[in-house]
Amino acid sequence: MKALQLELCAASVEALTLAKTHGFDRIELCQNLEQGGLTPSAGLIGQALNLGLETHVLIRPRAGGFHYEQAEIEVIQREIEFCKNLGVQGVVVGLLKSNFELDKSLLQDLMQLAPELDWTFHRAFDESLDWKRSLDVLMELGFKRVLTSGFASNVEIGLPILLQMCEYANGRIEIMAGGGVNAGNIAKLAQIPNIAAVHFSATQKELLDEDSAFSETILKVSETRLKRILSAI
Repeated sequence: MKALQLELCAASVEALTLAKTHGFDRIELCQNLEQGGLTPSAGLIGQALNLGLETHVLIRPRAGGFHYEQAEIEVIQREIEFCKNLGVQGVVVGLLKSNFELDKSLLQDLMQLAPELDWTFHRAFDESLDWKRSLDVLMELGFKRVLTSGFASNVEIGLPILLQMCEYANGRIEIMAGGGVNAGNIAKLAQIPNIAAVHFSATQKELLDEDSAFSETILKVSETRLKRILSAI
């Protein structure tokens, strides 16, 4: 039985340092977690690679849903090629048609830009119409893994479907649980037969630079929370 992989959703230089310190298997690198995560800057990608982290970059040009206009698709294409040229290990994408089916032909075109990378389909999967049909598409396309909360708003609610997904996938694609992972539920997730990985950010809301006119409340990684999650597993 393969060891459970741990992926940190990293959106800051602090998160990169913690991922390195605590020996995470890989990171999903992004920015703007308050909007669900967007494509990170070139500098942040470079920082992750310089630290020797296995870096999988989120390719998401804007907040909101996952049906994109042609101009946005062109941005996505450029981001993928840029990441490939930088030497990242993988990219994380999610594209749907207007009817919430996976956009198979578009995904196929994107994968041809960098077939050597690891491809992960993110939680746009949970907005698709039918998880079995969506898994079949991803397996046919050659995706390495899918990030899912079990077709639910969080992994706690989605646990029964995550069990079914892992049984259905049967090692043909990695199932990575994410969305609401915490110290109270990670052990339950780890016990799912054939689950490949668990993904979490270990963040909490924090007011940044309170005395500044540009003060913002952000989701910031918490080492205390991260350690709690790791110790619970």
